[in-house]
Amino acid sequence: MGALPVYPWRLAPDGLATLRQLRAAGLRPGGQDVVAQIERPRRRGRPPLVAYLYRIDQARPVRPMTPAKRAALAKANAARRTCPACRRDAGYVIPAALGMCTPCAFPDDQAAAA
Repeated sequence: MGALPVYPWRLAPDGLATLRQLRAAGLRPGGQDVVAQIERPRRRGRPPLVAYLYRIDQARPVRPMTPAKRAALAKANAARRTCPACRRDAGYVIPAALGMCTPCAFPDDQAAAA
């Protein structure tokens, strides 16, 4: 990839969009290369935030969700909610820092609350 054109924040030319903008329009890059980038300045000497831009006219529609893909996604989300210690659905995504649901991670808090 050669030198990309860099545009200031909110000043990209028409016909270019970020990944999020493409997704909001129901599109995907479809294998095309990045054509430019947009930079958002930040304070205190931090490096700017960078977003890559793609051509809208070369974007393709997002592939539809198949039943198998939907089932696999539901299974993966259920696994993230299941506590490995008590094997119950916690009702929320188990925090990676704890590795188990809150009642299993802090059993003393449950006894104090009762």
